[in-house]
Amino acid sequence: MSQLVSQATQQLRQAVEDALRQAMAAGELPQADLPEFILEVPGDSAHGDWACNAAMAGARTFHAAPRKIAQSIVDHLDLAPTYFEKVEIAGPGFLNFTYRPAFYAGVLQDIHRLGQAYGRSDAGQGQRVLVEYVSANPTGPMHIGNARGGVLGDALSAVLEAAGYQVSREFYINDAGNQVNKYAASLEARYLQLYQGEEAVPFPEDGYQGPDVIANAKSFAELNGDKYVSVPSEERKAALIGYALPKNIQGLHDDLLRYRVEYDNWFHESTLHENGAVGRVVELLKEKGATYEKDGAVWFHGEEYGSEDFVLVRSNGVPTYVVPDIAYHYDKLVTRHFDLAIDVLGADHHGYVPRLKAALTALGVDASRLEVVLMQMVRLVRDGEIVKASKRSGKAITLVTLLEEVPVDAARFLFNSYEPNTRIDFDLDLAVQEDSQNPVYYVQYAHARICSILKKLESEGVAFRGLDAADAAALTDPSELALLRLLAAFPAEIAAAAEKYDPARITRFVIDVAGAFHRFYGACRILGAEDSVQQARIALCLGVRDVIRNALTMFKINVPESM
Repeated sequence: MSQLVSQATQQLRQAVEDALRQAMAAGELPQADLPEFILEVPGDSAHGDWACNAAMAGARTFHAAPRKIAQSIVDHLDLAPTYFEKVEIAGPGFLNFTYRPAFYAGVLQDIHRLGQAYGRSDAGQGQRVLVEYVSANPTGPMHIGNARGGVLGDALSAVLEAAGYQVSREFYINDAGNQVNKYAASLEARYLQLYQGEEAVPFPEDGYQGPDVIANAKSFAELNGDKYVSVPSEERKAALIGYALPKNIQGLHDDLLRYRVEYDNWFHESTLHENGAVGRVVELLKEKGATYEKDGAVWFHGEEYGSEDFVLVRSNGVPTYVVPDIAYHYDKLVTRHFDLAIDVLGADHHGYVPRLKAALTALGVDASRLEVVLMQMVRLVRDGEIVKASKRSGKAITLVTLLEEVPVDAARFLFNSYEPNTRIDFDLDLAVQEDSQNPVYYVQYAHARICSILKKLESEGVAFRGLDAADAAALTDPSELALLRLLAAFPAEIAAAAEKYDPARITRFVIDVAGAFHRFYGACRILGAEDSVQQARIALCLGVRDVIRNALTMFKINVPESM
């Protein structure tokens, strides 16, 4: 919530409480403790700027009908020292309040004064947050789910920063465990096939079939020849993995950078094995009495901590996949002292989350410090049909092939237009359209249109003389007031997006701002308007321009000045 909006709501709450006290002092209401009531923005702007339920909340307290209580509040209400100019009683007793022009003048002044900082707040109070997202296995190219996860994690990090959190972005590299072993066996088979033939070297049934495996095996052979054909299998696989994984990880880095996704840290799972963290977390759980042995395996007492029981260490002494994950999150929250860890994961991980939280609880860590944002799957649509393969290559569409077809601005904007728990049908045709049907084009065009208007005014000799010459009281058209309400709400929208882990809230908000601006421009003249109105409307245009710019740049989307 912006400082101005916060100040206005504090004024309003104080005014309502004072009115209730005066009504009690006058004998209109019985003496009682003040009821707890809510101030909220009405869904319909026709109901004012803020609504208050104090009359309904006080019905039981004062043993009176809400309408009677509402009338008593209105009779004793003093709005003079507030940003509100009128109040109306609606329905069963709601109190609807309307801002006075001075409030909107303050909003425009805030935007002008703060510039690129408008919308930011200290809601997060500097808490240290680690956001982990994408974390794709370095065993092949990133798929469409990673494309959504990259935008979601990046956008979530951005709104958290804007809401006053200290944010670190992290990619967790799964460079250990079964998937890497499988990848090593796949590389080994492709390498040996180059020298011994495909018939002589069977490919693993569960191996990685991708063309990148063949390409890595060939480039390894070009570098090393047949040097590793006759060495022991483990030595050969170690050499192949040592060559291929860094290349694959660099490929992930490069592909994500093209997508404008950058990280503060790339964390290797292998370090948890090398520094003993995986073994230590099992020993810690044993010391806490949270394990038991069964059939030679070490089990976690999950039922005692809100989960099901599960195996930590197999009977052969090898930890299960969840143990490095427990060690990794212990490292985040205890070793590195982050206040909060947020994981962005696919919806197929829903069963994994209770296990992880239960283990953290057993380790003495407050499990509420781990938040997991689960996102639903993505389907690509072209010509109204589900698409599974790239038109160009005939193969599955990866992040790279998507960006060869769809502009980065469109991909980032459209993927961040839905709540994480909503399944996306990503329309490839819509993403490349250059018209108002494409949401990112629609918003960018609003910004470009404002820049064009300002240049046109300048060419006609109309100069903006500053906010002192712009009287917000001149902005009375419903389309102007709708825009002003949206501009005032921007900081609160960012704070809410951070609180609810829903950065798509800002995407939807900036679409609303663009739509409200287009309606305003259709309803209100600027060139040729009376001077005071003209200056106020220019100030409004500047405010809208800056809010659109701040929203788009927060999500690393271009803000063109002409289109």
